[in-house]
Amino acid sequence: MTDPARKLRILIPEGASTSAREAITILGLAGHHVEVCDPSPWCLSRYSRFVRKFHRCPGLRHDPEGFLGFIEQLLKQAPFDVLLPTHEQGFLFARAEARLKGRVGLALPRFDSYRLVHSKAGFSRLLDQLGLPQPPTRIVTSESELRDAIRFPSVIKTSVGTASRGIWFVRDDADFNIALYELGATDTFADELLVQDLVTGTTEKAQSVFCFGKLVGFHAYRQVAPGVGGGEAIKESVSRPQVRAYLEAIGEMLAWHGALSVDYVVPIDSPVPLLIDCNPRLVEPLNAFRAGTDLVDLLLRVSLGETPQPLPESRAGVRTHLAMQALLGHASRGGTRRDILVECGDLLKTSGPYNASTEELTPVQLDWLSAVPLAMTAGLTLVSPKLARTVARGGFGAHLLDLKSIRKIEREDFAGLHRP
Repeated sequence: MTDPARKLRILIPEGASTSAREAITILGLAGHHVEVCDPSPWCLSRYSRFVRKFHRCPGLRHDPEGFLGFIEQLLKQAPFDVLLPTHEQGFLFARAEARLKGRVGLALPRFDSYRLVHSKAGFSRLLDQLGLPQPPTRIVTSESELRDAIRFPSVIKTSVGTASRGIWFVRDDADFNIALYELGATDTFADELLVQDLVTGTTEKAQSVFCFGKLVGFHAYRQVAPGVGGGEAIKESVSRPQVRAYLEAIGEMLAWHGALSVDYVVPIDSPVPLLIDCNPRLVEPLNAFRAGTDLVDLLLRVSLGETPQPLPESRAGVRTHLAMQALLGHASRGGTRRDILVECGDLLKTSGPYNASTEELTPVQLDWLSAVPLAMTAGLTLVSPKLARTVARGGFGAHLLDLKSIRKIEREDFAGLHRP
């Protein structure tokens, strides 16, 4: 652990994601000084007593140069110890590493390594190179190639996308026609598409922290109940030494430095986990924290230049839940007001599926301000489940990148490469 007597100043460069919100709870409980910047004054992380100061900033997607300049200005104004990217800001920071080096503690790999796993097609090719298991996958770049590659059931994925955006589950011709129509509405074939066989099984996720290619922290959990947008409403920690070995191979190959997370599926007819996605960041770290593995503290230490010893394995069987995900998930799947009332009751009493589980996203008993977004979500789902379904499906946050902003950051003449 970091020295408990030393309270760090931490800057989190977005406040909209669930990952940022959970990291804030862990940092706040440790007594660190946390500041957050985000384009939205109503972002999720604004509702936390652990956030000492909020800064409204340009959006990463629409103005990456302005966003980077804003971060640099904050670093000039106050002596932050660590800059902790919790979402896709890492893509920009890795690209503009020369402008940030020496100014603040920051744990990121080389840009080429980051870019490789940020791309679903790049990650798939890496798995092939390493001989690691994934579902049967085809990479296509045109509609005609897609038509030739499709077989039912399949999953179609854009190479860039997060929070289950850019994903179509295709089980028959009707699903495929819908996917083609939606793909045709955007310039999707400007980049690669993945077509993967749809594997039936249990969805799980693993998180890790690396120090110059060496894995120093690992945690895995399974989905007990789905939320919305590909997230989990209820999680349970699991022991997955096989997945740990996968991540060790990936991290060593890429000389990874910082956080790295993967999604995988355990097929119902095979014990071999199949890797299906990668996120070059720490995703929702509170289940790991409750299971005895503080990956956030570990990431702070790596960011500060320390070389920590690997943490022991986290405890299996630890359950946590996200009440907002549970309520929005019920609404998105057509739940009635009665269904949502029952769910609210179970959440309040931690009964039913929430028995022996703890809240990870809005821990009201620890952080009373988190009651605000939770109450608003409960009210919305009860007043208008249909509207809640629309909210659950919508919103492409300004903290997320798209193909246009990625191409801009990748350009040789990108203004963020050198200090002004």
